[in-house]
Amino acid sequence: MEEKKTTATINIELNEEVGEGTYSNLAIISHSHAEFVIDFVRVMPNLPKAKVKARIILPPAHAKRFLLALTENIKKYEAQYGPIKDVEPTGGYPLHFKMPKGQA
Repeated sequence: MEEKKTTATINIELNEEVGEGTYSNLAIISHSHAEFVIDFVRVMPNLPKAKVKARIILPPAHAKRFLLALTENIKKYEAQYGPIKDVEPTGGYPLHFKMPKGQA
């Protein structure tokens, strides 16, 4: 008997507001034993306060899949457009940032 392979289809809805996207120029990543939390922040020049624009919470397995998918997409991007210039390390976060602690 021949085995039939089936694939599930997921319909993904992208509403207009989410589809417009949110600009972020800083990501803060923290974790606990159960999850990874990625805060996407927009830092603006000459403003003393930066706002978290989006927070994504991922279980560890999904965080690893995200890392692999991002790595693969960066390779494809660089193959098409050339290497992305590395950002110089800043030696940490600016002193005025209060970093969140990873916790569940």
